[in-house]
Amino acid sequence: MKTRKFMVGMTVFAFSALVLGACSPDNNGESGASSSAASSEVVESSTTTSSTATESSAAEPGVVLQDGTYNLEEKNYNNGYRVVFSMEVKDGKIVESNYDNVNEEGKSKVEDADYNKNMQDKAGMSPEEYIPKLNEEFLAAQSADGVDVVTGATHSSHSFQNYAQQLVQAAQAGDTATIEIDNGAELKDGTYTLEEKNYSNDYRVVFSIDVKDGKIVESKYDNVNEAGESKVENKEYNEMMKSKAGVSPEEFIPKFNEALVAQMANEDGTPGDVEVVSGATHSHHTFVLYAEQLINAAEKGDTATIEVDNFVEQ
Repeated sequence: MKTRKFMVGMTVFAFSALVLGACSPDNNGESGASSSAASSEVVESSTTTSSTATESSAAEPGVVLQDGTYNLEEKNYNNGYRVVFSMEVKDGKIVESNYDNVNEEGKSKVEDADYNKNMQDKAGMSPEEYIPKLNEEFLAAQSADGVDVVTGATHSSHSFQNYAQQLVQAAQAGDTATIEIDNGAELKDGTYTLEEKNYSNDYRVVFSIDVKDGKIVESKYDNVNEAGESKVENKEYNEMMKSKAGVSPEEFIPKFNEALVAQMANEDGTPGDVEVVSGATHSHHTFVLYAEQLINAAEKGDTATIEVDNFVEQ
């Protein structure tokens, strides 16, 4: 089965990231092109969570990773811990992933017996289990997109994917400066925009959010072709995907946008709280990852467009 091997590429700007509760339990208009594109998305949507890492393991970035050690750190402690994350690249490959949560004394959450027991009792999962698992999957997949969400540690998994992607982007740029995350910062008012550079099945993502009074008041995620036309407007594409996957872009794209605004209105809302739409699993994953990056930019107040050099399988 042919699956898309998606890798978010190099962004030209550094940005802050949203802290995600680490211990939460938790086309061208031609007929052939439209049919092929919709069929491809159907194949993506049928991939199960448990097989994502395996099927993505052969994925390679659109831009070669430059050798070096890349670091990311949260500035603020949440429930007594903050994220520290380093990634080592050698010969263009990720050879070491060191994601952890540490307290003010620099001790790992993995070593906190009480914390591990409490989380295990409440969520059926603990840091001593999911932290090594996330690191191992990142190494195997060589991409943030290939890391599974760990049941019982959903928010920590989304946080890991987000931070892993930022480190990959730094490695693509060869920027070894430590990425500082001002986690928990209030969103700054403005319009924040992200765009993919490359077309996949004739479309690329364009995404913006509007922030007013510290809240997201509008989310505009879309897929557009070279003419700037939305996938929502492609009747043939929508009919083809609907018949094969049971859902179409004209359905799930508005749902994603509406859900992000609603979830982020909650005090502890995160993009990861946006529910998956059956039949559009990979589109959901991309939406969440990009939404997190836009929120990162809003925390920093950086309105410069984030340009993503996304990998496209030929």
